[in-house]
Amino acid sequence: MSISRRTFVESSAIVAASLALPSRAFAIGRPRSGPSADPIRIGVIGCGGRGTGAARNAVAASENVFITALGDLFPDHLRKAREGFAKTVSEDPRFAAAYQVTEETCFTGFDAYQQVLATDCDLVILASPPAFRSAHLSAAVRAGKHIFAEKPVAVDIATALEALAAADLAKAKRLGYVAGTQRRHDPRYRETIKRIHGGAIGDVITGQVYWNQGGLWSHPRQAEWSDTEFHLRNWLYYTWASGDHIVEQHVHNIDVANWVFGGHPVKATALGGRQTRTDPTYGHVFDHFAVEYEYADGRRLTSFCRQQDGTTSRVAEWFQGTKGRSNAFDTIEARKSWKHAPLQGMNPYVEEHRNLVASIRAGTPLNEGHQIVESNLTAILGREAAYTGQTLTWDELIKSNLSILPKEWTFGALPVPAVPTPGETTLQRSFIEGW
Repeated sequence: MSISRRTFVESSAIVAASLALPSRAFAIGRPRSGPSADPIRIGVIGCGGRGTGAARNAVAASENVFITALGDLFPDHLRKAREGFAKTVSEDPRFAAAYQVTEETCFTGFDAYQQVLATDCDLVILASPPAFRSAHLSAAVRAGKHIFAEKPVAVDIATALEALAAADLAKAKRLGYVAGTQRRHDPRYRETIKRIHGGAIGDVITGQVYWNQGGLWSHPRQAEWSDTEFHLRNWLYYTWASGDHIVEQHVHNIDVANWVFGGHPVKATALGGRQTRTDPTYGHVFDHFAVEYEYADGRRLTSFCRQQDGTTSRVAEWFQGTKGRSNAFDTIEARKSWKHAPLQGMNPYVEEHRNLVASIRAGTPLNEGHQIVESNLTAILGREAAYTGQTLTWDELIKSNLSILPKEWTFGALPVPAVPTPGETTLQRSFIEGW
């Protein structure tokens, strides 16, 4: 099936407009919880590991929540997801009662998201590759659905602006919208950063954030796969599909930094490259980045991320103040040191769903749309500073209208953009121009 980018967005709006008042929408505005609370039916769009994991988290988080529809681009992904859910049903009575998917509510193809939105689900989990996220967000909001959207929500400026508009429309329609930055829902981070903001380490003057680890999965090319299918089955390794790992993964740590600093940076200088993942199997993304971000008040953040086998792993955040330092997670090291007590059984991946559903049922729906776009753009700023080899400002990035998505969604030929070359790659480019 072929669908142009413009048709993709426009048809989303047309289909969603007719669904703006779903026939079985549950009531909003009454603070209710427990088994007697209004039922919430969830549709899952993107049935890979994160989508199916989020579905299980949502069921574990709240009572009277049901999984009712599934959609994925690939039939084999959907089949594998259903097999996994069937196993969970046999092992977990609570999930068995919550899983109400039927053959009639399973969909595949580029338009699977539209078909999920056309069901009577009240909330959707958006977990397709990031290239699709902003269009899915827009369609879901127009359809009147509450949203749990995995990060990132954008891969370039065009998709970031679309995601921002969706966040604003969700707020206007009083729809819940939580992003997959689960640290924001972890009581340890929340209490520690509250103390930082209260002066526990004095004035915060600098910070360091890390996501350094080994390599990730990849799928060998199959003879029957088109270029597009190969790219999407290995979406991690194509900037147009994932945003590169600084955007797709390291955004978690960058989001914590913006949370601590109380805003986004205004400038970035960076370096990065591709040293260990040089085989064409790994597309054209970098395998390491190092970025110095500068904030409006002159404070600086150092950001490191890499995906290289055989290297030391480190996933953390640290912030230095005039009177001490903190990891923003559970520790204050200062004259009056403090450490958060261990939390047994607390899972932030579950808490984010619990908080979303509770906010909807209380009539005060959460909306994290602006904060995730801001952190998403911070990661893109670092990526583009590394790709181009130039010091870039926030304003230059926003004004660039950077757009890197393919012109149409179709299973066919799709060129691989060249690996970015600092000093040669420019910010003003599009996918069709080959970067």
